[in-house]
Amino acid sequence: MPTHSPDSTFQARRLGPNAGSSGARSRWSTRALVAGIALAFIGCGKPEPAAAPEMPPPAVVAVAAKSQPIEDEARFVGRVAAVNRVELRARVEGFLKERRFTEGRPVAAGDVLFLIEPEQYEAIVQQRQADVAKAQADAQNADAQLKRGLELLTQKNIAQAKVDELQAAASVAKASIAQAKAALTAAQLDLSYTKITAPVAGWIGLAQYTIGNLVSPASGTLATIVSRDPIYVQFPLTQRELLQARRDIKTRGMDPKNVVVRVRLPDKTLYEQAGHLDFVDVTTDAGTDSVTLRAELPNPDGLLVDGQYVGLVVESGEPKSAILIPQSAMQIDQQGVYVLIVDADSKAQVRRVETGPIKGADIAVTKGLQEGELVIAEGIQKVRPGQAVKAAPATALNGGAAP
Repeated sequence: MPTHSPDSTFQARRLGPNAGSSGARSRWSTRALVAGIALAFIGCGKPEPAAAPEMPPPAVVAVAAKSQPIEDEARFVGRVAAVNRVELRARVEGFLKERRFTEGRPVAAGDVLFLIEPEQYEAIVQQRQADVAKAQADAQNADAQLKRGLELLTQKNIAQAKVDELQAAASVAKASIAQAKAALTAAQLDLSYTKITAPVAGWIGLAQYTIGNLVSPASGTLATIVSRDPIYVQFPLTQRELLQARRDIKTRGMDPKNVVVRVRLPDKTLYEQAGHLDFVDVTTDAGTDSVTLRAELPNPDGLLVDGQYVGLVVESGEPKSAILIPQSAMQIDQQGVYVLIVDADSKAQVRRVETGPIKGADIAVTKGLQEGELVIAEGIQKVRPGQAVKAAPATALNGGAAP
């Protein structure tokens, strides 16, 4: 009979019939505990990530809104027109014999510019002079015949009817003299038309015909003369704008002749010579409901050319104070125009504004800004409303020069 030790008997009783499976669970629990402790140690050894450094506020250029005197102005597009513009045309037919001018140069009134061959017209003048002499001779003969007839009538040696015929012939002869003289005058005019002269002083353009060409009244323009100084600028104004302008001028007690007109050249610069209104048309264009206005300007250097399109700035009234800011500060969204200002906490804030006339690189603000407020002029694309900014004056970021 086998013998059992007390210890083995106790162990068998403690383990029981499911001793194998309980031991397996114990072993898995031990492993999980060890793994958790290891992971805890590994986690404690890994350093936590450092916090990202805070970005400095964006640097912007801020300009203080300033109040300056500006004049009321309106902008238009106009056309330059010469005070005198003459298209030279032939009044008689003939071949061009001479051209006595240089294209693009000034000419004086009375200068001979073209010469049409005059020989045939000189011959016609001579013929008409002969006709006048013949008519005068015929009239002298008719007068003599009438005088003799009247003497015979007193002696009753001639019939009254014959005297009447002589008297009629004398009258016809006198009429023939007048007719011949009229024909002579016409021939002399045609001869004078062979010399095409400058009716006004000015500058002459290109010649459309050269020497040797046959010209006539149907040939069109031979060349064009335009005056340069002074010069006109014409521009349209709607009836509504004209009425409003007249009301404003009347309210201010101004003289319309004191309205200043300035020309903006194609390179966007202002023409140095200013002009004044001198004409308002008496009719309205039915298609556009506009009236043509005209200003006269000095043009000593010939910078303004007849037919040229230019911009116009019409200024009226005494200068009034307005707040000016750089145009680069203006922003537009669906709600309208706004600017970004720097508030007392150095944060960018949206400010809705209303604008007025443009003055060079600046623009007038009629509503929404107070003088002295800092307006962001450069660096706007880096800023969000409510964001802190680092504002610097224009001179600090531009090497001492204003933007």
